[in-house]
Amino acid sequence: MSAIKFMVMAAILVGATACGDTWGKRAVTGGAIGAGGGAAVGAVTGVGVLPGALIGGAVGAGVGAATTPE
Repeated sequence: MSAIKFMVMAAILVGATACGDTWGKRAVTGGAIGAGGGAAVGAVTGVGVLPGALIGGAVGAGVGAATTPE
């Protein structure tokens, strides 16, 4: 069941990282969304909240910066 939750959360986070008009805004919002999602996933999987938030924030910022505003 946790794998299904992870996949749903990942889909939501990836879809929400494109929010913002500029490269910087997308990176910041992606990082914030990724950190929140990573903390939640880290808490559920036993990795830990802080490592999950750090990894999720880094991935979210990268994906947000790599997206286009359209």
